[in-house]
Amino acid sequence: MIRPATPADIPALHMLVESAFRGDSARRGWTHEADLLGGQRTDPAALAEAIGDPDRTILIAFDDDAMVGCVEVKRAGTGRSMLGLLSVRPDRQASGLGRRLVAAAEERAREHHDAAWMEMTVIAARGELMAWYERQGYARTGETRPFPMDDPRFGLPRVPLSFVVLERKLV
Repeated sequence: MIRPATPADIPALHMLVESAFRGDSARRGWTHEADLLGGQRTDPAALAEAIGDPDRTILIAFDDDAMVGCVEVKRAGTGRSMLGLLSVRPDRQASGLGRRLVAAAEERAREHHDAAWMEMTVIAARGELMAWYERQGYARTGETRPFPMDDPRFGLPRVPLSFVVLERKLV
């Protein structure tokens, strides 16, 4: 089951995201950033802000009562949405759940934002992850964006980082 997150989901959602991206638990999966960044991936306040914003939705996936994944979709201008925060519990990665969450985010973007394009940013050093998104139909735009190197809300970089922008036409 995939549904929009509510404020009551924030504690479990925060634990899920952190487990997928940071620390030793994240190293059990292939999508972690633990070697590139320390600190947090997000915090409860940022999740609450996203959940309360009418232009943003965090979709969460459950297996029975267990939260196993999430993805954020937000309006990014006329005809465009932005995909982010794709997180799958490390022991559930490589199960197809990430693909299902991306598809749910794209559907949400089409239906709620009237989006014709989905955009995302991926840390440039994450070649394997970019390749995964390319297999899902996303393409590099040639644009790069700076990583917020001095803002601990987004993590503590261990190396210089930047983002690569990818996009996909939503059919």
